[in-house]
Amino acid sequence: MQIYNSLTKKKEELIPLDPAGKRINMYTCGVTVYDQCHIGHARSLYVFDLIRRYLQSRGFKVNFVRNITDVDDKIINKANELKKSSDQVARENVDLYYRDLESLGVSRADIEPRATENIADIVKDVEGLIKRGFAYNVNGDVYFNVRKFSDYGKLSGQSIEKMMEAVRIEKDEQKKDPLDFALWKKSKEGEPSWDSPWGGGRPGWHIECSCMSLKHLKCETLDIHAGGRDLIFPHHENEIAQAEALHGKPFAKYWLHHGLITVNGQKMAKSLGNFITVQEALKKYPLDDLKLLFLFSHYASNIDFTEQKMEEAHKAMQKFDVLFWKAHELLKGKKFPTVGTADFIEQHRQEFVAAMDDDFNTPQALAAVFDLINETNKFIDAGKKDDKSLAVIYQAVDMIESLAKDIFGLFSKEADNDLDVEAEKLLEERKAARAGKNFKRSDELRDLLKDKGIVVEDTKEGQTWRWA
Repeated sequence: MQIYNSLTKKKEELIPLDPAGKRINMYTCGVTVYDQCHIGHARSLYVFDLIRRYLQSRGFKVNFVRNITDVDDKIINKANELKKSSDQVARENVDLYYRDLESLGVSRADIEPRATENIADIVKDVEGLIKRGFAYNVNGDVYFNVRKFSDYGKLSGQSIEKMMEAVRIEKDEQKKDPLDFALWKKSKEGEPSWDSPWGGGRPGWHIECSCMSLKHLKCETLDIHAGGRDLIFPHHENEIAQAEALHGKPFAKYWLHHGLITVNGQKMAKSLGNFITVQEALKKYPLDDLKLLFLFSHYASNIDFTEQKMEEAHKAMQKFDVLFWKAHELLKGKKFPTVGTADFIEQHRQEFVAAMDDDFNTPQALAAVFDLINETNKFIDAGKKDDKSLAVIYQAVDMIESLAKDIFGLFSKEADNDLDVEAEKLLEERKAARAGKNFKRSDELRDLLKDKGIVVEDTKEGQTWRWA
């Protein structure tokens, strides 16, 4: 397997640090719980869940940790705005985050540590950095001394001089260097506060992740650290500096970064009115359509979320539905022998694996699945209905469903297949209209059923229906 490593800027073979080569310690940056999750979060949560599932399918044991930042400037500001405690804001949004995970059909990580539950360990790490000469205390605020860490900038590829150009220098800045960043912040009145050797305060954002990742994965070097491209600098750069200054070992062997999402070519922002929460998206679009939109692009590519692309995703999803219903009508109630895997099925399975082994290339893997759908349709249309042919159709559909469900996480929220009484009556009435050659009424009833999300098709065997 080859994956693109943001640290080395090249594709590399995936070789776990585990001597047996089977265990992978993977950490991803989770949400900061000051608001509801949006579709950018949905992509991040889905993509890394997919990667985790694929690694497991290839025989790796993946120890997966995804943190929750529940103390942060954004949470404090939101609490002040809503006239609530920051703890209340965090708790409410943690509940909404888990609701969104459930709605997206995304599994929880093995461990989802919260910053507030790991304060003692964070304080210990800050103490260690001060002891090693990489951090200093100024009136209760503790800063990391960036220039003491000679490898600073190796992930983002920026020089110290280039970073200095982008730094805003405050007049009353108390740190030694504008590039230095906070490890521990002295709490102001009314802000969350924990005891420390430097007085009451709270952790900086960056130290939370470097501490929790290594603590909960019980290692000093991660196999994979993942997150959004927007986190490379300064967040991930600072994580590396802290962890490697403290432990003297590489922080992570591989760095994976997903691309970002725009909406109709614009950055998502509440001020622009294009901020789309997970729940808003799922009220308007089926979950599988949203996932398919993400699959259309390589995880490292940016995505522009548009109505047209969602329509394309919906049409693509219908290819699954049409084949599944066609196969269902052919196979229901039939018995057929066990036969060897047909060549065309195995060929497309291998194409799928090759694509996913090449840096999780979902567009190519998806193309292999759709090629298999097309060939299966051709096989069905050839008209053979002997036992062996039915067995091949079953194999093909089973393979398509397995790849799409087990790896891509599609069909995780199966539609309710039960028709209501009114729909059943409309279907019966339409069947009678067709039998009586009342085609005008038959077409009217087809339109009524379409309004209820039911697609009616007329085949040689008679009327069939499926959910749109």
